[in-house]
Amino acid sequence: MLIETHSSQTLRQATTRLIPALSAIILGFALLLVVGFAPIAEVHNATHDTRHATGFPCH
Repeated sequence: MLIETHSSQTLRQATTRLIPALSAIILGFALLLVVGFAPIAEVHNATHDTRHATGFPCH
């Protein structure tokens, strides 16, 4: 019984950390793709310059 309780607590803690992390990753990629392929040149260029400034490869 003690092993099952410890196992369920560990699973709950992992789930509690995993969901926000995955949500942040998905949101970040979505923003990068949406703004990176934006048809408005100013938005695209601002994002492009930011990627260069942070060292993120984009070419």
